[in-house]
Amino acid sequence: MRTSAAPPAADERTAPGFVPPPRVRELAAADVFSALDTSRRGLAPAQAGERLERYGPNELPRTRRRAVWRDLAVQFTDLFAVVLLVAAAITFLAYGLQEPRDAGTLQLAVAILAVVVLNAAIGFAQEYSAERTAQALAAMVPHACRVLRGGERLEVPARDLVPGDVVVLEAGDAVSADCRVVEAHELAVNNAPLTGESEAVGRTAEAVAAGPALQARNCVFMGTDVVAGSGRAVVVATGASTEFGRIYRLAAAAPRQKTPLQHQVAVMARRVAGAALAIGALVFVVRLPTGESVLPSFVFALGVMVAMVPEGLPATLSVSLAIGVRRMARRQALIKQLLAVEALGSTTVVCTDKTGTLTQAEMTVTRVWADGVTHDVTGVGYGPRGEVADAAPVRELLRVAGLCCDARLVPPAGPKEHWRVLGDTTEGALLVVAAKAGLDPDAEAAATPRVTEFPFDSDRKLMTTVHKTATVHQACVKGAPVELLARCTDAERDGRREPLTERDRAAVVAAGDELASQGLRVLAVARREVDGPRPVQDEAESALTLLGLVGMLDPPRPEVTDAVAACRRAGIRIVMVTGDHPLTGEAVARRVGIVRRPDPVVVTGARLDAMDDAALDALLAEPSELLLCRVSPEHKMRVVTAFQRRGEVVAVTGDGANDAPALKHADIGVAMGAGGTDVAREAAAMVLLDDSFASIAAAVRLGRAVYQNIRKFLVYLFSHNIGELVPILAATFAGFPLVPISAVQILAIDLGSDVLPALALGAEPPEPDVMDRPPRSRRERLFSAAVMGRILFLGGIQAACVTAVFFWHITASGIPFDDFTRDTPVYREAITMVQAGIVLSQFFNALAVRTDRQSILKVGLLSNPALLAAGGFGVALMAAISYLPPLQAVFHTAPLAAADWAALAALGTLPLLADEIRKAWLRRRDARRKGAPR
Repeated sequence: MRTSAAPPAADERTAPGFVPPPRVRELAAADVFSALDTSRRGLAPAQAGERLERYGPNELPRTRRRAVWRDLAVQFTDLFAVVLLVAAAITFLAYGLQEPRDAGTLQLAVAILAVVVLNAAIGFAQEYSAERTAQALAAMVPHACRVLRGGERLEVPARDLVPGDVVVLEAGDAVSADCRVVEAHELAVNNAPLTGESEAVGRTAEAVAAGPALQARNCVFMGTDVVAGSGRAVVVATGASTEFGRIYRLAAAAPRQKTPLQHQVAVMARRVAGAALAIGALVFVVRLPTGESVLPSFVFALGVMVAMVPEGLPATLSVSLAIGVRRMARRQALIKQLLAVEALGSTTVVCTDKTGTLTQAEMTVTRVWADGVTHDVTGVGYGPRGEVADAAPVRELLRVAGLCCDARLVPPAGPKEHWRVLGDTTEGALLVVAAKAGLDPDAEAAATPRVTEFPFDSDRKLMTTVHKTATVHQACVKGAPVELLARCTDAERDGRREPLTERDRAAVVAAGDELASQGLRVLAVARREVDGPRPVQDEAESALTLLGLVGMLDPPRPEVTDAVAACRRAGIRIVMVTGDHPLTGEAVARRVGIVRRPDPVVVTGARLDAMDDAALDALLAEPSELLLCRVSPEHKMRVVTAFQRRGEVVAVTGDGANDAPALKHADIGVAMGAGGTDVAREAAAMVLLDDSFASIAAAVRLGRAVYQNIRKFLVYLFSHNIGELVPILAATFAGFPLVPISAVQILAIDLGSDVLPALALGAEPPEPDVMDRPPRSRRERLFSAAVMGRILFLGGIQAACVTAVFFWHITASGIPFDDFTRDTPVYREAITMVQAGIVLSQFFNALAVRTDRQSILKVGLLSNPALLAAGGFGVALMAAISYLPPLQAVFHTAPLAAADWAALAALGTLPLLADEIRKAWLRRRDARRKGAPR
């Protein structure tokens, strides 16, 4: 890597932006400018323009999206679509070879092609709509920043930053590039998007020793925020060369995982297509010895194959998943990929982060301790709503704590906005609790102006400010309890200063430990009078009077506890994966119910590094409550991969750029929409608009309902395929020369009469006990033995009825089989009765498959009006095909008498009645197994 002072030549660059030598962190601030060929006045405008041309804009490479035509073309690669396209092509060829040409063959070819186009259009529309909605989310990287160019302070677009630019940083700014700090005034940043650690970390302009980039205290990074203080920094890396860009590239390299439903639909499509081809070939071979010519036999076999392929399934599946997408959107969950809806329902492990997902990402003081008494504080968040119990004894403590702060509270600007903190969130919490105690932090600051300050640093673990009161100068100090207590000589009790005894010190330590054991971040507060406005630091921070302790936390979201309990009941394992300290992570996990045992397994990133894959697999196999803390993006992705090796279906939540690789690699990546980064949202399959874990639990419930509903309409769709296939096979083996139902009639049933009821089944609400069942195995087949048994049961009844109707009508006419032609009136009536019989039986079949065991009478015959309307439409369409001459010409049908409709309706109820008997038997069997009365 280049180490000279000047930037490298263009051909030496390995990434879109300039990557500086690592030793820039080891240089003194004054030497940084020469190392990056710049100055304290910044780059000259012409120099900045040349570097922008040389190194490119400061932006991450956008994911290249396929052209619209490619997205549409993908819809035609589905195996069902391929089979139907081949069938259409062969049918067109058969039509061209026929002498004389049969218009029915051409109609069949056109109908099959129309089905494929319709399915592709529906699938494309759903995917395109979901993707465009996701793209509308705001990007994270800031759009403008302040720089020095030729000594002049300018605001420039963030994309125009180049190596060597001098950036001006202030509290509330978002950092636009990786920079080396050269001037710092109480500067602190929040690195959570990169590290997952929610605490603000101080920055310095001093040189640091060599080490990992993210641990360099004299650097700030793209995508992070300045929470306190001010400073200046020199840009050292832009675009993809930044730490943010490194994680972005890691996420881009992670493969997108297929959902369980994708695997199962692919297997189902292969099996159904194979069965259709095999049965079609069998029929072709059987019909050849009968003396029929090759071409008619081939067209006949194509009709059989079309009968086996559920043409409406792709469209039904897409729209049913889209219904799930809309339902989840109402629960604040945006689904970017339709199949991700169902993947949620099969989730067995959720790897969740902490800050913002389980918690509210708003630091809140909940306890104040002074003189042996703990005062509870109500209210959460940055809004000054709530109160301090018995506030009078701790008002001085909170006044001093509020003065020793650089943050400020920003009230909401509109009805839809909230209170927020500009600066360090810990200090924001102190200002809020002061307001809850009846103080006005702004008025107190104005009455006692600050004259001197000694910023916080990690060595002292203290911050001190000196203020001028009406009579004296007063030092206000806050910091870590142990360090501050060591500098105290007395304590305040009832307004009096009394010496601190060893017993008193032990009581303070015990109180701090008690607060910490509750998962609180503890600060101690003290004060003293000083001589003059400019005391030396040792004077200001010695011989202090202890005022008390303040305990705060990032409170859990109130709805999360119930959501965690629901996931537990559903058999879903929840693993917290966070960049925070183990004690903080465990405290939050206990509060929300992720940890309930006294001995959870807490594993740090350092321990993960020491584990090989076998040891990690053994760790994850243990049925323990697991917390992963202080982890990196690589750790998180490795854990996800290890769970997947064990056959788990893994959902991962995250908001920072550091979460993106794991989000993309997971079976279902869940990003935060309100507080998340654009990199995380890009990598995820689902975006939570409210950032709450409770929305995940709700989405899992809806995802399980989607899978149940998919099985319902699979039973519904495939059962009538049996009703279409069996009459054709029966006619073949009985030597009847014509088909009992034509391919065009089958397409009319599949798309005209079946799709709408199947969609209505896809909209069935979740069953009451859906979250009380364990998640299904990744290896569980979509066509399980129970599903196949029900298809054969219901389909067999339909097939027996319509086959009997067809042969009864044919034989009752007394016409020999060989004398039948396509135009024989009795034949046209018979095939019309077969089609009408299937449509009517499917109407009642739809009612039967709404439940697995519960009686339809208990659910309510009228409780799904959309299903009744869809079934009614199918019957009306069938009547139109029977009676309207233009449709009669297309489908070769004939008008049916009222008696025919009555008989078919009576036979159509048989599947419903038979299934009600089956459900009653199952309920009695379950009751006997449980020993309960019937």
